[in-house]
Amino acid sequence: MFLHVTDAKYLEDYKVKVTFNNGREGVADLSGALKGKLFEPLKNKKLFSNLTVDKELDTIVWANGADLAPEFIFFQAFKNEPELQQQFKEWGYVN
Repeated sequence: MFLHVTDAKYLEDYKVKVTFNNGREGVADLSGALKGKLFEPLKNKKLFSNLTVDKELDTIVWANGADLAPEFIFFQAFKNEPELQQQFKEWGYVN
């Protein structure tokens, strides 16, 4: 099953409440992703907070064209859960 973001709501700072098509819901801190030409402008919290879920891409997007892979967002939301560590290894997010 492919992982998709089905809902996202800006909370505060760079935290987003996200819901996935596998039924999991959590809070992802995306502050670490704001590097590079496309993401630097999103350090402006007003711009960052204007995120939406693109139903074609099935992930969070911003008006400037930035988007993040659903798997990365999932990792950010659940990276401390022991039962998911094997999946995160397979995705290359942990060693």
